[in-house]
Amino acid sequence: MTILQKLFVRDRAFYRTILILALPVVLQNMITIGVNMLDTIMLGTYGETQLSGASLANEFISLHQILCLGIGGGAAVLTSQFWGAKDIPAMRRVIVLMLRISLILGAVLGVAALLIPDLLMRIYADELPVIEAGVIYFRISAPAFVLTGVITPVTVVLRSARQVRLPLIASIISFACNLFLNWVLIFGHLGMPEMQIAGAALATVISRVIEAAILLVYLLVVDRRIGLRVKHFFLRCGDMLQPYVRYSVPVIVSDFLLGLGNTAVSVVIGHMGESFTAANAVVAQTVRLSTVANQGISNAGGVMTGNTLGRGDKETAYRQGVTFLVLSVLMGLLASVIILAVCPLVIGAYDFLPETRDIAYQLMYSVAVMVIFQATQSMLTKGILRNGGDTRFLMVADIAFMWLASVPLGALAAYVWGLSPFWIYALLKIDYIIKTVWCTIRMKQKKWMHGVAG
Repeated sequence: MTILQKLFVRDRAFYRTILILALPVVLQNMITIGVNMLDTIMLGTYGETQLSGASLANEFISLHQILCLGIGGGAAVLTSQFWGAKDIPAMRRVIVLMLRISLILGAVLGVAALLIPDLLMRIYADELPVIEAGVIYFRISAPAFVLTGVITPVTVVLRSARQVRLPLIASIISFACNLFLNWVLIFGHLGMPEMQIAGAALATVISRVIEAAILLVYLLVVDRRIGLRVKHFFLRCGDMLQPYVRYSVPVIVSDFLLGLGNTAVSVVIGHMGESFTAANAVVAQTVRLSTVANQGISNAGGVMTGNTLGRGDKETAYRQGVTFLVLSVLMGLLASVIILAVCPLVIGAYDFLPETRDIAYQLMYSVAVMVIFQATQSMLTKGILRNGGDTRFLMVADIAFMWLASVPLGALAAYVWGLSPFWIYALLKIDYIIKTVWCTIRMKQKKWMHGVAG
């Protein structure tokens, strides 16, 4: 019992706080998945050209979202600790600095989407009809870049201050608006013209305006805990630039290159043939749904350990980190069991050829193994170690293991060694295992605890 008391947190209030912080994030992630699926289903009724145009345009938009997550995640390293230290003025300056950067980035990319959408589309496609469809989507979606530059970073920072309900409420309202407006604008209901892909883009922009308005009104008018107001946007934030750059740049670089790495993995899969690609598309949705719970707990782990470090209590932060790591293992095992249980139902719902069905089963079995390590590395890299301020170490780990292990080994397994789909997928995700071992050692050494609020 003494060892357990030293290693694990045994306070019921601690676990209640985890639920309070994790559940809204889980629900919000499920809503995001639902929005993407509904957009695909609705626009898919008009054929592959419009669906492909919107999908490929969203590949570029997703890279911007990854950058915004990095901008917000880097700020959250500081704000979570400043919140724990009750240094609210410093927290305000970090938020203002973050918003200045994210809004400038959003404005630049929005102008690019408006003025050179054809050049952006040619990065992803060479078929003229697909490019033309994507150009329509880009031009109407241009304002969404600025809006995302508000929504994503503000959501991340609010979570670091344990405000998780408001982003969830904003997301639910945005989801409902997007669903309704898609139905009206894509198909031309209620007397509106049938806009098809243009309607999907416009619905996204309007729903984003509503979501951004809710978050900004709350942050700048209603909230009393952080107390950020419009006048604070004229604050001098020079003293926060050095620590923000120190902790944010590694997060931004890491997240962006991981996004590019995932794109490279998709390229490897895409060149494996139609059967492999179709099977992986089904598997990918199953993986996303089975890991949303761990994403919520990873967010809670990062916020709570960051808050504790901000108070200067490193021993408690370490115990919390160990506890969260064990919870992530349990969540990974649960996800593995769920995947194996639903595997026949999910694959059986599609009219696959025998070859595609066999590939899908092999991929599912591989996922059932790798999801355990996906859960643990996510907790360590996106939660505990990141909010402990160990961002430069994580940047090196993320980039090295993705680009020196997963991508080349996956490509060799697919194109040179001729391995089975099970092993191709496992090697494409081998960085999960390496990062789990590497980052667990790092956590045990306690070198990840950097007091940035002191």
